[in-house]
Amino acid sequence: MRKMQKKKLKIALVGNPNTGKTSLFNKLTGLHKKIGNYPGITVNRVSGSFKLDDGTEVELIDLPGTYSLHPTSKDEEVVLKELLKNTEGIDGVLMVADVNNLKRNMILLTELQDLGYPVMLAINMCDEMKKKGIIIDVEKLQDLLKIPVILISAKKAKGNGLREGKGRIHQMKELIPEMFHFPSRKYFEHYKLTGTNLDFIRQDFPQENLYKLWLLFTEQDKFKKLIKEKYPQINELPFDKATVKRLLQKEVIKRYQDINRILKQTYKIDKSRATGLTERIDRILLHKFWGLLIFVLIMFLVFQAIFNWASVPMDWIDNFFSQTTVFLKTHLPNNQLTDLLTDGILSGIAGVLIFVPQITLLFLFIALLEEMGYMSRIVFLMDRIMQPFGLSGKSVVPLLSGTACAVPAIMSARTIENAKERLISMLITPFITCSARLPVYTIIIALVIPDKKLFGFLNLQGLVLLALYFLGFMAALISAYVLSKLIKSSYKRFFILEMPEYKAPIPKNVFITVWDHVKAFIFGAGKIIVAFSIILWFLATHGSEKFSHAETYLNQAKQNGIEQYQNMDLASYRLEHSYLGQMGKLIEPVIKPLGYDWKIGIAILTSFAAREVFVSTLSTIYSVGDADNDQLLRERMANERNLITGGKTFTFAVGISLLLFYAFAMQCFSTLATLRNETKTWKWPVIVFFYMTGFAYLTAFVAYQILK
Repeated sequence: MRKMQKKKLKIALVGNPNTGKTSLFNKLTGLHKKIGNYPGITVNRVSGSFKLDDGTEVELIDLPGTYSLHPTSKDEEVVLKELLKNTEGIDGVLMVADVNNLKRNMILLTELQDLGYPVMLAINMCDEMKKKGIIIDVEKLQDLLKIPVILISAKKAKGNGLREGKGRIHQMKELIPEMFHFPSRKYFEHYKLTGTNLDFIRQDFPQENLYKLWLLFTEQDKFKKLIKEKYPQINELPFDKATVKRLLQKEVIKRYQDINRILKQTYKIDKSRATGLTERIDRILLHKFWGLLIFVLIMFLVFQAIFNWASVPMDWIDNFFSQTTVFLKTHLPNNQLTDLLTDGILSGIAGVLIFVPQITLLFLFIALLEEMGYMSRIVFLMDRIMQPFGLSGKSVVPLLSGTACAVPAIMSARTIENAKERLISMLITPFITCSARLPVYTIIIALVIPDKKLFGFLNLQGLVLLALYFLGFMAALISAYVLSKLIKSSYKRFFILEMPEYKAPIPKNVFITVWDHVKAFIFGAGKIIVAFSIILWFLATHGSEKFSHAETYLNQAKQNGIEQYQNMDLASYRLEHSYLGQMGKLIEPVIKPLGYDWKIGIAILTSFAAREVFVSTLSTIYSVGDADNDQLLRERMANERNLITGGKTFTFAVGISLLLFYAFAMQCFSTLATLRNETKTWKWPVIVFFYMTGFAYLTAFVAYQILK
């Protein structure tokens, strides 16, 4: 490679966004460019100049911040175009890196080395090393990278390290560029590029930098004119876009492997020696025991707040639609159109809006935790625990959120970057016991589990409820493990995490996050929920001749002394002979091995709209009248007799069977609608429905057959 022997140097100033690059530019040139603490301040090339001690004039070109030479934005394109078009005009590159995020910054550094430029690495913010507990072996880092490395603090008034930096820039006149690894024959063999047109291009352009050709090939849409004029062979390469994408991913993985090897020998963080506030807090929040305990406590408070605070607006929404329904039924004609409006459409809209308070609060807390910097700590703490099950640390958010409601929980999985882990997290979340299951659990447990204490202080009914929560979590984790083996992915798992500084949340960011999620649910899953509500209304309000003339047939049955109809009211009789009731009787042979009759079958079908509807349906079937009268409902259920055996319908075996069925079954169309909205396909919701329902049926069957 040629050596630089001239009295004027042109140096490009390059770095990731928000690394202090512009501050360094101002210190060196004496200019006053705009400085900010967020990415995107520099959006075009700006140049200034200064002189070295020997009189050499240096033109410093400040380029926009970029994470890689494979741009994803317009300002990043400026960097790539400047570096590719001026390989002869630029004498070297001064790369600015953030001492807190050195690993991420070094991706760009290795790309610059492969592009053939003499590079000097300036690690900025060195004044924070002591309080962060960061230790860097600069000499060894220089030896491994084969480039000059300096520590600077561009924001300090005296500019710590800048004098040394200027002296080292002087050395760049004699610096021979050192390639990182890309042009090697081994690299081509590793990525199976040997023998391809890309390999032939190296022969066609022996003096051209190979990584430059690679960048031109992978970013063809940005250099069409240049390629057409100088490198027409590039257009003949036989790779499609998918193949190129895979090769780029392999390139990044290979770079990170080499970077990790280098930093393992030269860069250490000793938290015990850190003196900063963030580090002192992290000693507690990232502690193996105290960190987990604090995390569980925070999550407990979050979900308690969701339960308690959301109950007020949820009750208001429920009352509003109840009163609106009564008003419309009172003032509109008594016909099917009114019933459709009140019991179908309005009921569906209510079923959508009733979730909004919980979704809003959940994403409000998630957004606040993210903005404050704590969410990254949660991910770090939980990642090691979740890895064996094919999940990431971020999966804990939807799993814990599922104890409130699966709908917002599934939506919260959007924060998981890895597509496979995100999908698995969404698919297993419905196993978690949500608040809608509690009314079912409460009435069944009270019916079949004795209200007594173990060891004098442990309530047996409470232990059964806790066991159901535990079973849900175990089913979710086991399912995650199975799915991680079945779902194939071409992406390898790499856990790369930056710990941000703790900071006050920005209200605008929080509002946008919450609004986007609420809007996505209302206009995405909402329309499916309303449609299903209308279908369910139709099935429950239409039926055979006995439904149409229910009053006449019911009176005849009572006059004929048919026992099962003596205490039945008109609403119960209509429900029995509706299409929904007929479906309940149709599935009775299927659910009979679980210990259920057609009445329980109807309740199971209606609870598909929402699990808690199970209780209100039984209230209608057993003519309780007031669906909130749990005591009367329990009495009616306790006294219910099996017409074939003459024994109790709700035995201990039936109760346990029902509890297990509802612990595992997919009995919530809102959840399926949300899955459809998030995955953009019905494939996964259908798989989840049959998998969970089949698993629930099997466990309920085994339990009933053993206990009966």
